[in-house]
Amino acid sequence: MPRPRIGVTVSKRSGWRIFPLIWFNVRLAGGTAVRWQAGRDIDVASVDGVIIGGGDDIAPTLYGGEVKIGVRLDPDRDALEADVIRQAFKRDLPILGICRGSQMINVVSGGTLHQDAYGVYTSKKYRTILPRKRVTLEKGSLIEETTQVACVDVNALHTQAVDKLGDCLKVVGRDEGGMVQAIERDRDPFALGVQWHPEHLFYRKAQRRIFGALVAAARARQQERNQISYTHGQAISDSL
Repeated sequence: MPRPRIGVTVSKRSGWRIFPLIWFNVRLAGGTAVRWQAGRDIDVASVDGVIIGGGDDIAPTLYGGEVKIGVRLDPDRDALEADVIRQAFKRDLPILGICRGSQMINVVSGGTLHQDAYGVYTSKKYRTILPRKRVTLEKGSLIEETTQVACVDVNALHTQAVDKLGDCLKVVGRDEGGMVQAIERDRDPFALGVQWHPEHLFYRKAQRRIFGALVAAARARQQERNQISYTHGQAISDSL
């Protein structure tokens, strides 16, 4: 059976350096990654899973917030990813949201964001790709079962964070200051959002398992879709 195809959204500005890392992690997990960005043709029906990658802040107008001066936004990407997430939910495709991607899952689900999360929480601001921040995971959650650890050391490159939680989502990870670091959907399809960048931490087994869980869910979706196509084809053949 071919490797599950994973659509990966990245920005035009930084996709050249982010996509190869995600591609590598998806490949290690047994999948193949397809690069998506604003301005390109995108076919959600052609993939078995989706990764919403990291990048610039999400426009606060999407959740009723006020635009602040000096914040770098990407409205074309916002529109693209909102549509991709809605289509993925509709098609029962598994989704992994990375940093901005986790926030976008929350916004599309009806949630809001803290634009300056470090002004709200006492969490330390490390701003590094190294795993210096400790996150405690909710016992029995998908992320805890996936990583197989109760606490995980992560990196931190964000300024925004989840405020009001979206529909059908739950908080499953917080840092030492109480800031939301992981969310997941409480119903199918598989949807997991992490505030950190696991693609930079491929040398940590717990982080590789996150991509492994997505690809496993995508493979199950691929097999289900193939079975439906086969059954439909047999029904047509039998009717002739």
